[in-house]
Amino acid sequence: MEDILKSIPLFADLKDDELATIASHAVTKSYPKNSVIINEGDDTNSLYVIQSGKVKAFLSNEDGKEVILSILKPGNYFGELSLLDSAPRSASIMTMEPCKFSIICKEDFDKSIDAHPEIARTLVTELTRTVRRLTESVRNLALMDVYGRVARTLLDMAEDIDDQKVINQKLTHQDIARMIGSSREMVSRIMKDLQKGGYITPGNKQIIINEKLPPGW
Repeated sequence: MEDILKSIPLFADLKDDELATIASHAVTKSYPKNSVIINEGDDTNSLYVIQSGKVKAFLSNEDGKEVILSILKPGNYFGELSLLDSAPRSASIMTMEPCKFSIICKEDFDKSIDAHPEIARTLVTELTRTVRRLTESVRNLALMDVYGRVARTLLDMAEDIDDQKVINQKLTHQDIARMIGSSREMVSRIMKDLQKGGYITPGNKQIIINEKLPPGW
């Protein structure tokens, strides 16, 4: 558990004994695929660290329309806002595959902050980065056409692996559509054109970006 916490920016600067103290309060839980971990509006106050698996943070309305805010994987965490204001959850979280979490409740987290104030400073920095990412997402939704939003999403999710840009996770056209506020049909058409043009190579659980995506379509 200490190794997992150490890989997270929020806890990266803590000493081993400090990490061990936080880890000792964590509870480990596993959930199957398609489990709702948090519902928007829930009154819960725990931080969840993803040990394995993948989840999506999303918003939905009464008609079932869904917008994916982010897809999180091992080493990521969620629920940090409730540690600060104890307000109801601002988004829902669902597992996209079997997952294991380390869960730290607000009471234990507060004790850690009292003992190590640098955690609070790091948390503020991480939240600032999140706000900047959300601002950029809003800008893209407002100012880019559908192709631009698809291209930006692919590039943002890609990692540099062996001199290639790779989205190293299963990502359906419906997932992309829900992330950019478009229809699955439009996304499928764009992805097909990008594949036909040799720009991307979709696989079973990854997408390889072969070359710089064109500025427009």
